[in-house]
Amino acid sequence: MGDGLPVSVLDLVGMRAGEGASRAIARSVDLAQHVERLGYTRYWLAEHHSISGLACSATPVLIGHVAAATKTIRVGSGGVMLPNHAPLVVAEQFGTLDALYPGRIDLGLGRAPGGDFATMRALRRDLRQSGDDFPALLEELRIYLGPERPGQAVKAIPGQSSNVPITLLGSSGFSAQLAAMLGLPFAFAAHFAPDYLYAAARMYREQFRPSEALRSPYLMVGVQVIAAESDAAARRLFTTPQQRFLRLIRNQPVELLPPVDSIEPLWQELERAAVDNRLSAAIVGSDATVKAGLQKLVNDTAADEVIVVTDTYEHADRLESYRRVAAIAKTIQLEPTVTA
Repeated sequence: MGDGLPVSVLDLVGMRAGEGASRAIARSVDLAQHVERLGYTRYWLAEHHSISGLACSATPVLIGHVAAATKTIRVGSGGVMLPNHAPLVVAEQFGTLDALYPGRIDLGLGRAPGGDFATMRALRRDLRQSGDDFPALLEELRIYLGPERPGQAVKAIPGQSSNVPITLLGSSGFSAQLAAMLGLPFAFAAHFAPDYLYAAARMYREQFRPSEALRSPYLMVGVQVIAAESDAAARRLFTTPQQRFLRLIRNQPVELLPPVDSIEPLWQELERAAVDNRLSAAIVGSDATVKAGLQKLVNDTAADEVIVVTDTYEHADRLESYRRVAAIAKTIQLEPTVTA
């Protein structure tokens, strides 16, 4: 983005009630083209399975589709849930994407299942897995993406020697420590699990070891942002993601729902507390409010980049919010002082 704060997009490819995935995917392509023109750094797509309302299960397919419709923006995963997949298959998929769109593909990796236990079984995961094998899976994947080793019997073709850039994703200290130890970029998922943000950010920077991939720490923070003409207008738009999280904790479909004037009648007190906790890092308001929120986030975490999650019911509101954030980001001062 040039001067100011680098900003990127995380997209869950949200569907409206009653519509097919094709329309949601078409909106994502339009958004990717929009933010590319605005100078966003990257466009990442999430991996979720068997969640009604989200069309982001086949993440590499979506990445290829978005990359084909854009020209310069980096496109990648935010992230691929590595325990769901054989590392060789991931290397082949992203090696192929890199061959098609050289220099534009990112591989963000997480260790969560991206679904419930029944979904894990359908993905052929061992239900006894706890994520503790993630470092071993990651090492295997890095072998397939790196230079061929003497005596290496299995190779990723395409993929071998592609060195597709890897970023570790997480919402706790586990991936923060692993990214620091391996000298990899780290992205914290504050858009849905903000509790450990400041501790993980500090841990990552303090424990970081330079590597061939990265000489100094690079921290990304994913956060919900909605910018609009006024605080009141933005708060009204924000009732759409609030309703999504409310329905998520109720185990209901999480399609995009129209905003409401007040969400108070829709939830019980305990539900409100749960939703507020999930969304406590959200930055919602006018340009001035969003600027203050982003500046505070950067100051408190020393974030090098913010990955913006914006889900509104109307596509035009989403485009406008990302336009406002692009302009605001250019004014953010990157001279952070970690206070947490």
